Amino acid sequence: MTADATQRLGRSEAVAFLARLETSLLDIYEPLEVVYGAVELNDLVSTALDAAAERPQPLRELDRRREIDPRWYQRARQVGYVCYTDRFAGSLRAVAENLDYLDELGVTYLHLMPLLQPRTGENDGGYAVADYRAVDPRLGTMADLSELAGRLHERGMSLCVDLVLNHTAKEHPWARAWEDGDPAYADFYLSFPDREMPDAYERTIVPVFPDRAPGSFTRFGDRWVWTTFWSYQWDLNWASPDVFRAMLRTILWLANRGVDVFRLDAVPFLWKRLGTTCLNEPEVHRIVQALHALVRLAAPGVIFKAEAIVAPDDLVPYLGAHDRYRPECELAYHNQLMVMLWSSLATRDARLLAQSLTRMKPIPAEATWVTYVRGHDDIGWAISAEDAAAVGWDWWNHRNFLNAFFSGRFEGSYAQGALFQENPDTGDARISGSAASLCGLTDDPSSWPTGVRRLVLLHAVAFAYGGIPLIYMGDELAMRNDHTYLQDPALAGDNRWMHRPRMDWAAAARRHDPATLEGMVFGRLRELIAARKDLLALRGGGETAVVGVDNGHVFAWRRRHPRSGTFVGLANFSEQPQTVDAAAIGHYGWLETALSSDGPLVVREGRAHLPGLGFVWLIER
Repeated sequence: MTADATQRLGRSEAVAFLARLETSLLDIYEPLEVVYGAVELNDLVSTALDAAAERPQPLRELDRRREIDPRWYQRARQVGYVCYTDRFAGSLRAVAENLDYLDELGVTYLHLMPLLQPRTGENDGGYAVADYRAVDPRLGTMADLSELAGRLHERGMSLCVDLVLNHTAKEHPWARAWEDGDPAYADFYLSFPDREMPDAYERTIVPVFPDRAPGSFTRFGDRWVWTTFWSYQWDLNWASPDVFRAMLRTILWLANRGVDVFRLDAVPFLWKRLGTTCLNEPEVHRIVQALHALVRLAAPGVIFKAEAIVAPDDLVPYLGAHDRYRPECELAYHNQLMVMLWSSLATRDARLLAQSLTRMKPIPAEATWVTYVRGHDDIGWAISAEDAAAVGWDWWNHRNFLNAFFSGRFEGSYAQGALFQENPDTGDARISGSAASLCGLTDDPSSWPTGVRRLVLLHAVAFAYGGIPLIYMGDELAMRNDHTYLQDPALAGDNRWMHRPRMDWAAAARRHDPATLEGMVFGRLRELIAARKDLLALRGGGETAVVGVDNGHVFAWRRRHPRSGTFVGLANFSEQPQTVDAAAIGHYGWLETALSSDGPLVVREGRAHLPGLGFVWLIER
């Protein structure tokens, strides 16, 4: 291997490759031996060496920079932006022409929603991939994607792309080869000749889309194929090492096109075990650990992000938090924070937010959260019975209240969302709607003062809780629900498209006018970003802790990085002014206001005063 690496990479690059191999060998060999037994280690390392030899020089230079600064993704200046390529600008080339807009906002991390070539027709919003090595032709080409990645790198931005691990479209070449009986693909998918095993599995599996796609198996010919999500998405058989090898080659190939961050879609579903929910099985973590190590062997500047919308105790292991640290993903979505922010806004009560975050396990220093207010998906109310009971609530009744409130069915609600996947038998549902509409913003200017404060308050917590904050496209302009999706028969049955609008560039043109709604929100988010990048305490890898205060309307939290002073944030979820005992934050030392909704924090007679829907960031200089 030393001779081969030296010949193919040159002496200097070979030394680095072999050093990475030596330091990551445990993360490659041990998990693969546990999952697959005997492994062809030389074959896998050779695959990584091939990718390293093919890696373009600009990406090698970026790797070198990130090896020197291995936690580049934790820097406080990191701010993400999430959008659909076509809905933001129309094409990949057009996205590249609009990077000045993202630069102005302060974005350093661009996540383009699924853009790899999907099947034609219904495709689960692009998550039914028919070809991992091609871009959706409506958006451009793989060369366009590489060109965009290069232009992002020139601006100090990184590119995040979705990679669906659990399944492919049934039209994918792997699936067609499997159907045709090609022995090289004989173990790529999961199927059964009759209903005996599917019925056994389904006794413990919770369906993802119970109303429109009940069950986890679909009959094709004389076989029952495992289809966790939709009938046209066939689950890969990760028990086969051939699937592991094929996916490794896929990731490395895409990394060499300039992708910096892989969002591992549906990763909790990879491993199937009878008698379980087939979620978060131990083998999933071993597989991700080995993939991570092999990818970084060839492309050390590349990182993983887990799309794992699961219970908090099941989430932190994807960041490597096991009984012994095992590196998996550097990033994961903080779904719990997002859900609890909306819950606090509806109830004007931050106690459940504080309770649920306090109970979460800490994450390793090498990892960091991705925090966000809104995403492309519906909002599911991940509220545990234990947390609800701790604040005197019933978890089921609270979920029902949140659905009623944010769908506008609760008397006095300002929200304009809609129920998604409502189950009339169980009463369960989730919520669709844009962040601005859920905050009560409308075209009526009378809704703006309070609605803007709600929207900014949510972002003020997400931006300062620790990690990489994400802005979902349009939220920086307070874009409201878009009901034009109802005019498209392919989209009309899925109301999540109400919060997936096309970018309103006319609205964006008003972003510099503070008298407009767009100007109000864009200006405030830019303030958050500008203040954040200078606060070392908000860098990832530090400690976040909930601070106990004597007012349930107020959420207080503390951040501290080993190289910073203390940061304390306060957020008032009530429309009415509130106070907290200043002693709760006073013992952290002399704290100055770094940013707030209403000027420096006022402390009178031992109480810190917060205006309605106000926030403050305090920092120990």
